[in-house]
Amino acid sequence: MRRVPAQMTLAVLSLVGLALFSWPFIAAAATPDLPALAIAIGALAGLLLTEVGARRLDARMLALLAAIAAIDAGLRLALVTGIAGFSPIFFLVLCAGYAFGPSYGFQAGALALLVSAVATGGIGPWLPFQLFGVGWVGLVAGLAGGIVGRATGRSQSEAPTRRDLVILALVGAAMGLVYGVLLDVWDWTFFRGAGDFGWVPGLPLAEMLGRFGRFYLVTSLGYDSFRAVGNALMVLALGAPVLAAFWRIRVRSSFRIVDAVPVGVVPVDPAATDPDPTRRAG
Repeated sequence: MRRVPAQMTLAVLSLVGLALFSWPFIAAAATPDLPALAIAIGALAGLLLTEVGARRLDARMLALLAAIAAIDAGLRLALVTGIAGFSPIFFLVLCAGYAFGPSYGFQAGALALLVSAVATGGIGPWLPFQLFGVGWVGLVAGLAGGIVGRATGRSQSEAPTRRDLVILALVGAAMGLVYGVLLDVWDWTFFRGAGDFGWVPGLPLAEMLGRFGRFYLVTSLGYDSFRAVGNALMVLALGAPVLAAFWRIRVRSSFRIVDAVPVGVVPVDPAATDPDPTRRAG
């Protein structure tokens, strides 16, 4: 049975998420009655099962996913409202994605958000959008880690450097803003017809984008800036030991079998059985 490439799985899953976020810009009527939460949880479950089936996710990495989700649930329970727009749950998601790749980063983000939502009672129509939003934070961090690794020719065993922290801090800042934009798409639909920035279904796409841009600038940019700055500062302050720990886990979880010999078979030197002694002598 052929394994489904992780990139293909993530692409399909992201297309589902993009469709979920894009409907306010193309809808001709009010909010469609979509089973959005079932779609989001189904997408996450499908990704987890695909990764386990392809043996890209073993018991140790599953245990780490559970630990990240539990820690983030505890942090969110302690700071339900966060500090302005900042919440500490993004920190471990960013580090996990950067260390283990985009697929693991998406899983860490989406699962952490789901578990923390259950723990804090934050289950509502906003949850599917949050699942994809935080999942994409981990995904982009994973893409950044892969690009840096290929660009620098870094081996898998090399420890993270100050450069990695700076790049991850920049990713955290950028995704802090992007996450806010994504979640505002859902919030925007509740400001129907408000002024020149409220959601009015059926308008041309250019006008819809203009209205949403004004809505974001008026209602959320300042709030989301706290998240962006908080993500960057947290990575710079605490990222070094966490990335180093994730790096060690990644190295120990990676192995390669070289020159494997079946059990009970003794390897034989080809030269010892060569019928041509002159060729051995040469």
